[in-house]
Amino acid sequence: MKAIRVHQFGEPESMALEEIAEPEPESGQVRLQIAAAGVNPVDTYIRAGTYHIRPNLPYTPGNDGTGRIDAVGQGVSHLKVGDRVYCAGSLSGTYAEKALCASARVFPLPETLSYAQGASVGVPYGAAYHGLFHRAKALPGETVLVHGATGGVGTAAVQLAKAHGMTVAATGGTEKGRRQAAEQGADLVLNHKSTGYLEQLMAWTHGRGVDVILEMLANVNLGEDLKVLAANGRVVVIGSRGTVEINPRDAMQKNAAILGMLLGSVSAEEFRRIHAALGAGMASNVVKPLVDRELPLAQAPEAHRRFMEAGAAGQIVLVP
Repeated sequence: MKAIRVHQFGEPESMALEEIAEPEPESGQVRLQIAAAGVNPVDTYIRAGTYHIRPNLPYTPGNDGTGRIDAVGQGVSHLKVGDRVYCAGSLSGTYAEKALCASARVFPLPETLSYAQGASVGVPYGAAYHGLFHRAKALPGETVLVHGATGGVGTAAVQLAKAHGMTVAATGGTEKGRRQAAEQGADLVLNHKSTGYLEQLMAWTHGRGVDVILEMLANVNLGEDLKVLAANGRVVVIGSRGTVEINPRDAMQKNAAILGMLLGSVSAEEFRRIHAALGAGMASNVVKPLVDRELPLAQAPEAHRRFMEAGAAGQIVLVP
């Protein structure tokens, strides 16, 4: 089978399409015939060697994918060959024609979602749900700022927050991205490249501030985030690409909390709850992933380059 392989950590060009042997499922595992593989920020960090976890080389990237099950290992009774599914975690990597997954990480994919959309569920919606509900403990009636709402996680956060009765402000750096955020239900959409946009946010809240901020680029925004929180507000750091200096008094004055999160560190029970909720969201048309583009598997380096560019508007997926 064909698969993307990384033999050394580095630039996107370190990924190459190769022919390798098909993996065989062991007990508790299934094998997917991959129809689409999701591309996520963590994939780029691991490939570059900057992530805190480094897989043994060579390896195949990718945690998210969709397709049909084509082989089932011993002890798996709730899944069968031919099932249309998505996976949220792979043992062998999803940037490939076939991938092994633990059966507990594989879930039904409704016919209402395309394979490309399904490949955009696991990491983006999992991170948004974990940040919003497990970390921030956001409640109906609260006001949420999705700071960077145009990528996969940001889009998911807007959809989930609106569906749960929250008032949502969103930011984006491009006209296309801001229009997309509005279409997903954001009540206020701001250009985070414009001077004074946070003053507009404070005016919109009549000086109160927001209860929750989901922050996609903490190294740029965290210091200013603290100034626009309401009393007892919470900032959840979902993404960061460097260090940042803050004034602790801004947090002290608001009795605020700065909460880190890492989707890979969720407990088995949290993981189960996340995907039970997302399954219900897909069934009720709340979970509606936006796919920006589909690229052939061989263009994985191009996908990584595009993903890290400013102005993301939706998810990128690879198609074998």
